[in-house]
Amino acid sequence: MSLCEDCIKCVTHEGTPEGKWETINGIECYVGVPTGEYQKNKVLLFICDAFGPSLINNQLLVDDFAKHGIRAVAPDVFAKDPLPAEYETSEEKRKTFDIQVWFSGHTPEITRPAIDKVIDALKADGITEFAAIGYCYGGRHVFNLAFENITSLSIANHPSLLKLPVDLETYFSSSRAPLLLNTCTNDWQFPLEAQAQADAIFGEGKFSHGYRREYFDGCTHGFAVRGDLSVPKIKAGKEGAFKSSVEWLYQHGFGPQKAAL
Repeated sequence: MSLCEDCIKCVTHEGTPEGKWETINGIECYVGVPTGEYQKNKVLLFICDAFGPSLINNQLLVDDFAKHGIRAVAPDVFAKDPLPAEYETSEEKRKTFDIQVWFSGHTPEITRPAIDKVIDALKADGITEFAAIGYCYGGRHVFNLAFENITSLSIANHPSLLKLPVDLETYFSSSRAPLLLNTCTNDWQFPLEAQAQADAIFGEGKFSHGYRREYFDGCTHGFAVRGDLSVPKIKAGKEGAFKSSVEWLYQHGFGPQKAAL
């Protein structure tokens, strides 16, 4: 497994974060809590890309879920060592950055314990059900959590680090969590062939727990969180992926009890 060049490309989005940082069982987390009605026993685990929850783009997405009545928790699985912030916008610096060296110290096996600690603490605090949404790197964790049926609902946006088609087959055979995939045209990590494999494995009602795949034409890996919103197709893809995610959460009981689809 490895990351790709698109995993470190980023256009920083504009906005003012409204969530807050909390330390949960020793793990720093960016948390969005709805101001209105929401289900107190349910949490959306927001598992970030390699830039982690310190990236404003991720914070704004967490805030947006909270605004839609969904409590979202984004753990810093990288222990304050995400991809360096200066690589967000500098193509020159990205060329000199050895992403595989960074990745060797931040594999999913290394970062998973942080998620488990947060889950354990939230369970002790009364949370009884978890959904998971992952972007790029975070998509790997979404699959792993679903394999163990720790989570009851999954959303993966242009997931990275999957073994294909093995992980799709493992998900089908072992998980009970309904699966939403937000995919795109240009994605080395989850290409068109993999998308077709997912449809063949899960589609047409084969996965009884629920499956949906959205496709955003003209978008590239990372579009749902780090894309250039000045490009109409990228903006439409980012907004469309968020909309489909909220609809999936509402459809499967993670929205406010009175929320309409």
